[in-house]
Parts: sequence; structure tokens; C-alpha cells
Amino acid sequence: MLSAVPLADGGSFTLTAVACAQEHRGWSEVEVQQDIRLVLVRRGRFRRQADGVLTDVDSTVAYLGTPGEEERFAHPAGDDRCTSISITPALWRELAGERTGAVQAGVYVDARLELAHRRLLAAARSGDTTFATTEELLGVIATTLARVIDGPTPAAGTGRAGRAALVARGREAIATGVHAADGLLPLAALLGVSPYRLSRAFTADLGISLTRYRNRVRVGRALERLAEGEDSLAVLAADLGFADQAHLTRTIRAHLGHTPTAVRRLLQGRQPAPAPG
Repeated sequence: MLSAVPLADGGSFTLTAVACAQEHRGWSEVEVQQDIRLVLVRRGRFRRQADGVLTDVDSTVAYLGTPGEEERFAHPAGDDRCTSISITPALWRELAGERTGAVQAGVYVDARLELAHRRLLAAARSGDTTFATTEELLGVIATTLARVIDGPTPAAGTGRAGRAALVARGREAIATGVHAADGLLPLAALLGVSPYRLSRAFTADLGISLTRYRNRVRVGRALERLAEGEDSLAVLAADLGFADQAHLTRTIRAHLGHTPTAVRRLLQGRQPAPAPG
């Protein structure tokens, strides 16, 4: 039995956990997909046949599917689990350029790419789809593109001067709170660059990810509100664009080492309550 559980929906991409619980040695019926998708295995193995090309897929080999392919699958061992990343043609063009023809189907997954895959899953669990999940996803796709496409792509880097200017524009957009700064993809569109290029520019220029920089700004705003006496963490989380109060708490703890409640006590000149145990 095949199951599919949605993990994240970023508008330009979806992330789905797919599992086959039973052994199925024979080939499935032909399927014709209309999306661009990268499928990475978390556990087990299966076989894919697309337009006459056979690929054995496991944790060391992923596959990249393109629109219009006729696919069939076999699950000789059963109990295989994978992550399917589906991206829109528009996002594909932003990252890969105008290469819309067939590309290499099998993608070698080294240990670094597997780690990036698992970081992506962790980001999806965080609930931050617009920045954390998107940024991890862009890294996974850019690494894949480098292995299946010859030559430069829009995901390639910029020179140092151009990178610094790009980061400055990105920081200004985040600081001024323009609507596009609510997500990595719309922010990149506003700045007229590839989202992966924007992400890499922050890491190279500031030494931290764009997601962490944006969260640093939001933590600063949270400190200001807490110092002014804000007593509702739910309101604070909603106002600052966090998924929920728990997301706010995790982010503040990651940056400050304290929960929002403990931070509020510190700002009031009191010591935070000791941790239980």
C-alpha cells in the first residue's frame, strides 16, 4: 500500500513523505506526471522505469523527474520511504535557467546531500515554510542541479561587490518590513535575483543564513516589545509573523538561550525562574 503525507507547501514547491508498506515486485501501471520532482530515499529501495530508462533508487541514488515522462515503479523489498519535492516550472527556471529538456534522471546522493535532505525535513517540522524550509530546499535543489546540468545556472554565485550590494538591499527590505520580505521566494523576486543566489549571498557575506538573519531581526523586535511590557506571547508571535507561539519560543531560545518568559523577567530586572529538575 502506497501512502503520501504532505509535509510543506511553499506555493512554488511541495514536500511530501511517500511510503510503500508492502512488497510489490511487479511493475505498476504507467503513470504520466506533469510536475518537476526530486525524490530522495530515507529508507529502503525501489525501482523506477521512465521512458525506457531503469533506475535503482535508494539512499545513495535519487531521481529527478520531468513533465511528460511515462513512469512505472516496482518495490521488491517493500517498506521503502522517500521524500518527494515537487517544484513549479517557474521556480525551476529561476534555479536552472531555460533548460526544460530531459536531464539526467539518476542523481548520486553523497553523505552531504543526505544530510541536507534530513535538514530539510527538520526545517519542515519547524513550521517555518517561507524561510527555513525554503532555504534548505534551495540548497538541496542547487546541489542536485550541479550534478545533472553542465555549465552555469542562475543558482551560481555573484562577485563579492555584487554580493555585498545584494545583501544590503535584502537587509533593507527586511528592516522596513515590506510584504515581500515575509518569504524568501517573494523577497528574491523583489530584488530580481535567483532565490538560491540571495540565500548564498547572506551566508557568504555575513556568515549566517538568510533565515537566521531574518529571525535575528524578529528577535530584536520581540525584545523591544517585551521590554515595553507585552504580556501576550500569542499576540507577539502573530504580530512578528511566527507560525505560532511555540515557533516564537523556539526561535527566541535558539538566539538568546532563554524562553520569552525568562527574557521578560530579565528585562524587568528579575532573575529567570530556575529550570525544573
